[in-house]
Amino acid sequence: MRHQIEYTFHVRELMARVGIHTSRDLVEPLRDRGITLSESQINRIVAHKPDRISFQVLAALCDVFGVEMNELVTYTSIEVKTKRRKVAGDGNEIPLLEAYRPVRARIRRPGDD
Repeated sequence: MRHQIEYTFHVRELMARVGIHTSRDLVEPLRDRGITLSESQINRIVAHKPDRISFQVLAALCDVFGVEMNELVTYTSIEVKTKRRKVAGDGNEIPLLEAYRPVRARIRRPGDD
């Protein structure tokens, strides 16, 4: 079985909890902790689910909100069924022998009918 990881980033909820209303308000608290990001980069972290984020930014966000990492990001693991690929010669299918026999060619001349 394969596992698919789903995660939720709770930045918006934590911002509301501490009274930060816009992503622009996160610029200064992050800069105070040594993280220099533009407003658009912070907006992407807040508004969208980030694919990649550095641990320094995660630690700084946890410090700004006063929470642990597990409150900032939660995840679940879902089992995903994989489809089995058919392999040639696996014995499940028996091809018809007639489909593979060559057909005898007949050569006709223009005058022969």
